[in-house]
Amino acid sequence: MERRRRLLTRTAPLALVAFVAFIVGAVVGAPGSPQVEAASRFADGWAAGNFTAMYRELNAGSKAKYSVEEFGAAYEEAEQVATIRTLEPGAPHDPQDQDGTTVVPMPLTISTVAFGRLENELILPFDDGGIAWDPSLVFPGLRSGEHLGSQIELAPRAPILAADGSALAEGPAEEREHPLGSAAIDVTGEIGEPSEEDLARLARHGFTPETPVGISGLERAFNTRLAGKPGGSLLALDQSGASIRVIAQSEPMQGAPVKTTIDPDLQEAAVAALAGRFGGVAVLDARNGDVRALAGQAFSAPQPPGSTFKIVTTTAALQKGIVALDDEFEISDGINVGGRFINNANGEFCGGTFAHSFAESCNAVFAPLGPQVGNDDLVATAERFGFNSPPTLYAAKYLREAKPPESTLPTEIGTEIELGVSAIGQGEVQATPLEMASVAQTVANGGVRMPTSIVNNKKLRPEAEPVRVMSKKIADELTELMVGVVVEGTGSAGAIAEAQVAGKTGTAELGPKEGQENEENPIQIKDAWFAAFAPAEKAKLAVGVMLIEAEASGGEVAAPIAAAVLSSGL
Repeated sequence: MERRRRLLTRTAPLALVAFVAFIVGAVVGAPGSPQVEAASRFADGWAAGNFTAMYRELNAGSKAKYSVEEFGAAYEEAEQVATIRTLEPGAPHDPQDQDGTTVVPMPLTISTVAFGRLENELILPFDDGGIAWDPSLVFPGLRSGEHLGSQIELAPRAPILAADGSALAEGPAEEREHPLGSAAIDVTGEIGEPSEEDLARLARHGFTPETPVGISGLERAFNTRLAGKPGGSLLALDQSGASIRVIAQSEPMQGAPVKTTIDPDLQEAAVAALAGRFGGVAVLDARNGDVRALAGQAFSAPQPPGSTFKIVTTTAALQKGIVALDDEFEISDGINVGGRFINNANGEFCGGTFAHSFAESCNAVFAPLGPQVGNDDLVATAERFGFNSPPTLYAAKYLREAKPPESTLPTEIGTEIELGVSAIGQGEVQATPLEMASVAQTVANGGVRMPTSIVNNKKLRPEAEPVRVMSKKIADELTELMVGVVVEGTGSAGAIAEAQVAGKTGTAELGPKEGQENEENPIQIKDAWFAAFAPAEKAKLAVGVMLIEAEASGGEVAAPIAAAVLSSGL
């Protein structure tokens, strides 16, 4: 009994200490404190960008004063002003008394684009079962009645360079200069005011709405690289907008140049050959696929490619063994496919060998190949050529900035007549000069399609790998067919003195001219095309030309443009 009394006496002080520690912990926020747990949930929601989860931690009075939409908008605005990239909360401190209000200091590490890495505490006030919120809590360091502001200082904009190191665009954003004049702008793009939809994205990179930024071409795709990292001051402002104090400050960091694959002489030749007409020209290195020149709407305005698409149809037909170059076809002015009569381009009679039919671009021979090849094989062949995929101009993250359109065709084309129309490059088939230049490059390169990179910087180049589209044998057969187009067919205007050109003409009919819809033989709106490479043996350059609403056929007006460019390049 005495021993038991001694044990109780010895343990009583320990129990008292534990009891007192428990009470103190409950009061000041040991694990299990509702204020600490609420602060943790609030900060975790913030780090995840979950404003709804944050809003749940507010007390009833705050929720009555501010809607969840107003609450979220306040944090989104703060993110843009402060250029927040990431936010990492630390462990909240124990509750403290601050002038009669219970507060929980919440350590935050905030990484920003313009102002560097900031470490501070956000003081969260608690009352009536939740956070007593007001707009000053959108960023640590603000006091009640204050809001965020910034003074952004831009870095000097870096130049865009040609393959030889000469400048295509240089100077500050406000006064960008182009040493090649307007000939370079089709490649570099332009500087201007951002669109409404781009404001939020640009703000996160530190660019205010008034900041001149890249709005097209390489200036847009590589805007953040060229512009560098903005600096300046992050400010606490009073309700009138006057600056009270500086929260953070940093120096701007100069951007890095973008070196392209563009040949300045070829670029000038392509722009001169297009001569201001509505359309586009793309020139590629036939061996590695690199872009050597872009003029006009070279990759920005997909249109029906007309008979240049017959290169794709022929590839599929040769692979499937449906045709051979010496196969004979009936001479006619058109053919019935799926219950509809498809005319030859100008109602002419054509046929004979498949090689001759290719040279004369005979719809009566090619339209039936669509149903014979079939939907799956025609689509699969086109996709190996690059259709239904973004153009491989640069790395994927920069493609997302520029969003260049794809050359496309439906994956489920449909009926026999729709397959027939697609086989001759009409219907819902859409392509760009860049895509058709890539088709020509693939044939020239023994059947291997190369990425069409426009940048030399290794880290900026596309991640795409070469694609084997067809066998070397079929590529050689297509080369023979395309030489026939220039030697004896519709593309004779594409011939040059410097080398043998292999090409394919195309003329896409888009419908009758305005006001002639009800006439018996209306004048058709046409797009004129030519896709080619040269020399036919050991090709060096591949080219795609498109004229929108052209005055004549592809052989008449697009082929001479390609000839001028190829002649200049060779």
